[in-house]
Amino acid sequence: MSRFDAFEALSFDCYGTLIDWETGIVKAIKGWPQLSSIDRGGEEILAAFAAHESKIQATKPRVNYTEILSECAFLVADDLGITIGEEQAAELANSVGDWPPFSDSKDSLRLLGEKFKLIILSNVDRVSFSRSNKLLKAKFDLVITADDAGSYKPDSANFQLLIDRASSLGIQKDRILHVAQSLFHDHYPAKSFGLSTVWIDRRAHIGGWGATPPPQGSVEPDWRFQSMEDFAAACLS
Repeated sequence: MSRFDAFEALSFDCYGTLIDWETGIVKAIKGWPQLSSIDRGGEEILAAFAAHESKIQATKPRVNYTEILSECAFLVADDLGITIGEEQAAELANSVGDWPPFSDSKDSLRLLGEKFKLIILSNVDRVSFSRSNKLLKAKFDLVITADDAGSYKPDSANFQLLIDRASSLGIQKDRILHVAQSLFHDHYPAKSFGLSTVWIDRRAHIGGWGATPPPQGSVEPDWRFQSMEDFAAACLS
């Protein structure tokens, strides 16, 4: 018997967990012509992004994610010592659907979907997620975005909505396993709701926080894997 047989549904963060948003963010920003003659490393770009994205989300919880990214772009540019225009801000804002899936996401979701109900709890908008899911090619039983919650993770409203909507499908809180990369956006608030969590530690070989701020306090996920492939194998063994 698998240690995960107690769960009926897996709720996933998408960006950072299933979609390689850090690669997508860096590619979009490095594509700005204003950076063509300036050497800015990927980790520097991600640190600038992390410094602003969640703060904008917290102050503008009902603003569409593409607008969040557009505003963030100008602040990131300032941190990188360049000046950009609306065109470059729009390039970042519209790049979400082009951010690539991690190489193990599609097959892992397909296998996990044979045993569990699959749920998305994402900080993007529904249009952007629909573009990403064309790349993931996954069938989710429930999709919850920031559009639905009217707020962005780590706001507690997002996790309350997850619990409420799962309950409407007959899935109680103790039967949900939340799977995510970000300690800040997902694990800290999920654990405060009493949810069990799996940390997909995509940055295990890199270190640092990348595109996310550090968690608000000490948090211990229930399980840790470095890939979706390893997690799926453990679930199905």
